[in-house]
Amino acid sequence: MATIHKFKTKDEPQNQPINIGDRALDNLKFIRETMERSAVFTSVPGYGGMLMGFTAIAAAYISATRPTIREWLIVWLIEACLAFAIGLLSMWQKSKISNTPFNSVPAKKFAASFLPSLVCGIAITLGMWRHELFEYMIPVWLLTYGAAVVTGGSFSVKIVPVMGWCFIALGTVAFFLPFVYGNYFMGLGFGVLHVVFGLVIARKFGG
Repeated sequence: MATIHKFKTKDEPQNQPINIGDRALDNLKFIRETMERSAVFTSVPGYGGMLMGFTAIAAAYISATRPTIREWLIVWLIEACLAFAIGLLSMWQKSKISNTPFNSVPAKKFAASFLPSLVCGIAITLGMWRHELFEYMIPVWLLTYGAAVVTGGSFSVKIVPVMGWCFIALGTVAFFLPFVYGNYFMGLGFGVLHVVFGLVIARKFGG
């Protein structure tokens, strides 16, 4: 009886030799992604944080001399915009000096974790302004900023979340004291804490 042979078609997969170059590229890509996921955001500004603290101390002094709530609030809103600009510029400068991309994966994770609490603080402030609940603004600012620093700091050096918890503790205490002490809490939180922790960050983590 004749033997029936199976004819191979072009569509059938054939054993191809493994391309070592492709395997190496895949391994390098995996290593790079793993390193990016495990890396921390080290461009948190030290000297920039100190400058933010000094401007906040000045704002606390100036706002204490304002005769109306509206003028008091304007001083702190100006300080908030100034501090944001200082922080952003100093982070960009530090990332440039350290040759770390400003849009790196750790930086994106830091921003994504930092911003939600900050946005909530802005929304709550607008609501309190509408309902004239001015006496609660200071503890809310300290608490929401502290929460932003803690969550964002989870992708940064360990001292950053510690600073955030200090803000949260200060904001909690501020809820139980009269509004007249508000500027002291603002100066102590956004001023002194930024200066102290900024100095530590500058010395230990390169500026």
